[in-house]
Amino acid sequence: MDIKVSSLAERPDRLPAVFDMPDTWPEFVTNDPVGATHYGRIPTELPEYALFAEDEDGRVVAHAYSVPFALDAPGRGTLPARGWDQVLAWAFADLRHGTRPDTVSAISVTIAPHAQGRGLSAVLLSAMRDNARERGFREVVAPVRPSAKHREPHTPIAEYAHRVRPDGLPEDPWLRVHARAGATIDSIAPASMTVGGSLEEWRRWTGLPFDRPGDIEVPGALVPVRCEPERGYAVYVEPNVWMRHPL
Repeated sequence: MDIKVSSLAERPDRLPAVFDMPDTWPEFVTNDPVGATHYGRIPTELPEYALFAEDEDGRVVAHAYSVPFALDAPGRGTLPARGWDQVLAWAFADLRHGTRPDTVSAISVTIAPHAQGRGLSAVLLSAMRDNARERGFREVVAPVRPSAKHREPHTPIAEYAHRVRPDGLPEDPWLRVHARAGATIDSIAPASMTVGGSLEEWRRWTGLPFDRPGDIEVPGALVPVRCEPERGYAVYVEPNVWMRHPL
């Protein structure tokens, strides 16, 4: 597939097409309150960090979002346990206060369903790294959502993340893409995303009954969802893997 990668700062006319591009995210993931508050702000408030790929027919087939933030600001210094949620909150707090960023965090790489399996994730990750380098940054970090972890929801994330193949690369496909690009594992973000909702909401998001207490396996979830029927709610706390990309 011949593709062209641009930023929304360069091509603001493509914003509707980027917003309208179909994806395969599980519905419950899109109901993380931090993401719901900040994720959609990236294309409009940080368009130079919102990249997208067009195919030879001009269709948007992928996009990659990242955010700049001040990792070395007072009270920070280490990659946070709250991962994806925390880095989004930091980035937009820094933008609001005019704090000078020193690091770029990957936020997402999303491929349209019909274009998956063609290596576009690696292309967009490389473009994200190049974009950060061109803007003077020396490191990209990423709270990585391992792409095959949902097949083993009861396996501890630290054990899963450090599994390697005979060639020394991670066993997980998405971790492996990052490793091939030069990234190394920094730490685990045990509470990278938190999604709480009523039982009615979880039933709507997943099509599951959510009628018994305890851990519920949900398609697409990296760990089980904790269900509390007597209290009328369920909570999902997703772990991610922090990876560091020197530039």
